[in-house]
Amino acid sequence: MQKSIYTALLFIAVFFISSCSKNIQKADLIILNANIWSGNINQPHASAMAILSDSIVGIGGNEEIQKFKSQSTQIMDANGGFIVPGFIDSHVHLISGGNSLLSVELRDANTKDEFIRRIAEYAKKLEPQQWITEGNWDHTLWGGDLPQKEWIDSISKNNPVFISRLDGHMALANSAAINFAGINKNTANISGGDIIRDADGNPTGVFKDNAMSLIYDKIPALTKSQKNKSLKEALKYFASNGVTSVHDVDGLSTSIGSFEEAQKLLEADELTVRIYAANPLSEWKKLSKMQFDNNKWLKIGCLKGFVDGSLGSHTAAFKEPYTDKKDDSGFFVNSKEDLYEWISGADKANLQIMVHAIGDSAIHTLLDIYDQIISENGKKDRRLRIEHAQHISPNDIKRFSELGVIASMQPYHAIDDGRWAENLIGPERIKTTYAFNSLINSGAILSFGSDWAVAPASPIMGIYAAVTRQTLDGKNPSGWVPEQKISVDQALTTYTKNAAYASFEENIKGTLEIGKLADFVLLNQDLIKIEPSKIKDAKVLQTYVGGKKVFDIMDSGH
Repeated sequence: MQKSIYTALLFIAVFFISSCSKNIQKADLIILNANIWSGNINQPHASAMAILSDSIVGIGGNEEIQKFKSQSTQIMDANGGFIVPGFIDSHVHLISGGNSLLSVELRDANTKDEFIRRIAEYAKKLEPQQWITEGNWDHTLWGGDLPQKEWIDSISKNNPVFISRLDGHMALANSAAINFAGINKNTANISGGDIIRDADGNPTGVFKDNAMSLIYDKIPALTKSQKNKSLKEALKYFASNGVTSVHDVDGLSTSIGSFEEAQKLLEADELTVRIYAANPLSEWKKLSKMQFDNNKWLKIGCLKGFVDGSLGSHTAAFKEPYTDKKDDSGFFVNSKEDLYEWISGADKANLQIMVHAIGDSAIHTLLDIYDQIISENGKKDRRLRIEHAQHISPNDIKRFSELGVIASMQPYHAIDDGRWAENLIGPERIKTTYAFNSLINSGAILSFGSDWAVAPASPIMGIYAAVTRQTLDGKNPSGWVPEQKISVDQALTTYTKNAAYASFEENIKGTLEIGKLADFVLLNQDLIKIEPSKIKDAKVLQTYVGGKKVFDIMDSGH
């Protein structure tokens, strides 16, 4: 009797196991022998992963994942490679960044002569009257003198030039561009901007913040073909850097928006980066009326605005004057009244708000506005963001956590600006400049990005910057403001899990776990185990978006 019962139970068990095995989904792709950093606190590490269609169906050990294998399953041996969730860049200028890849490159021009030479060489390739834009120059590399139109007039007579400083808050125009825009010594200054003039009142060629619109508004808009070309260049660039999602702060803008062209690429199955597209904050009513079904690839619902300018252009708004210019505290590019009106209206329309604020006065004012609308409109899951949040007053650090405000920051700026920032704002204010550690310790959520094309869209370089704070000039081997360093684990989290949270998408991406999108990156180094100073040398070997390989270093010639 006992034997028959045992036999019956054994039969039932075998049948049950067999049935379960048959019901297990078979994977399209299995990755084995990997060193996986999942970002999931419940299962932080794994060695294998199974992918069906665009999602993860299994993650764990090599043996455990074998059950997802079928005859048609592709097997990838990671050979111990370091796998992380696809990097999410929380702040990019997508079309203008792509366009910069096709234009003159001035970022590392470190002398006046080199600056001029590169523009001259590029101008020779163009048709007459074709504009030269982007550029991304940095005057600190040649000693700090601002460029002037006379530097380039003789080598650009046939082409209007309007090239940006790398922070995007200052640009140089040649005489052709100035004349085309109808600007002269009698042109009035513009609120929230500045026209740099010589002793006689004539424009020198440099325009700051809102004053740049005097010329930008006259530049012919990019054609659809040009946007498409710029977008495709950007997609290749992101894939090579392991970036699988971006928050495009210009995504729905009229002139340089990526959204329309991205939709076309999605329909053609050519889109390789997921995009969260922002609309200008002042046009919040337009976004509130837009009808669009958000999907895994394209999403709208956020607004990007500005409080002030940038540190390097002396247009970031501070409570006290700049150390090197005692009569200058920067300025707001939009009034407090306008900002409140736009933010309050947008919040009532349940749109996400992300606003650029760099100087301590700008950040404090924006936190006050956020505090006010929370009080007036009631509590809800807003995920308000401050973009950059670079120079925070010590008393305002705790307010990010208290108000639930996300600090959307770009760590590469710290090792770039750290070369000269103390000369502009002094030794005291830099203590809470790019205050990554202080913000995390206060309970705030950080989301990292690049601000590309202001900085390279390389999360590896961003992680290196946040962990080491070693400035680009090599003069801070122990780190610039070293108390603000964070760990590799924290930096990875800000580029993945937190960045997904910053766009209300943490349920579908940002960590590697069952049910989430199979967006991941294979690196040649374990960023957590290697010497921090060597992080910058790590390479992206492969990038996958939705289980589909979109970059392989073996195919790129790198």
